[in-house]
Amino acid sequence: MCSNPPYEPFEFEDDNGDVVGLDIDLMQEVADDLGVELLVKVTAFETIQSGVDLNTGSCDVVASGITITDERKEKFDFSEPYFDADQGLLVPAGSDLKDLDSLAGKRIAVQQATTGETFATDNGLQTVQFEDLGLQIQALKTGQVDAAINDIAVLGPFVEEGFEVATTFPTGEQYGFGVKKGNTALLEAVNGTLDRVRTDGTYDAIYTERIGTAPAAS
Repeated sequence: MCSNPPYEPFEFEDDNGDVVGLDIDLMQEVADDLGVELLVKVTAFETIQSGVDLNTGSCDVVASGITITDERKEKFDFSEPYFDADQGLLVPAGSDLKDLDSLAGKRIAVQQATTGETFATDNGLQTVQFEDLGLQIQALKTGQVDAAINDIAVLGPFVEEGFEVATTFPTGEQYGFGVKKGNTALLEAVNGTLDRVRTDGTYDAIYTERIGTAPAAS
């Protein structure tokens, strides 16, 4: 699988340097059901979401908090949705930035090629593009930008670092795993595992461990 950490709690490095997280946990379930070894390959999010990694054979599955969009559906085939995701606004603690109106004229960090970048651009915000979430946070720490927009589920860990999640922007987004177009056998295997883990309680256990709360539909 190709993935793009740091994107905690979906994919990030643990103290041993291994890539772990909710996406890896679910992909491990797929690998176990198939009886194969899971190999996590770190690549750029751009080559993940564009379908390049799949089309070049760099990996069999892309799993990196990828929002399902019509544009991406043209590039590769998505699994069933496995996570509901909205956008969130991360600001320094005590900031008066709290909604779209307050962001007018401010510099907003976004992650390249993500739906967060699309949301910010569509709403007329002044964006500064970064390759990954870690670089977004670093820019916010150094004052290079005034705020950051990314998926709400990955912003929580930074509250302990002097930031706060000022608001949630409901978007109705959902994450899916991707396979190369036409790879129906692997797609059916991924969906079969997703169906199983939802039924036998494995999904709820993984979600609760990684997110900190049980899924709303549980």
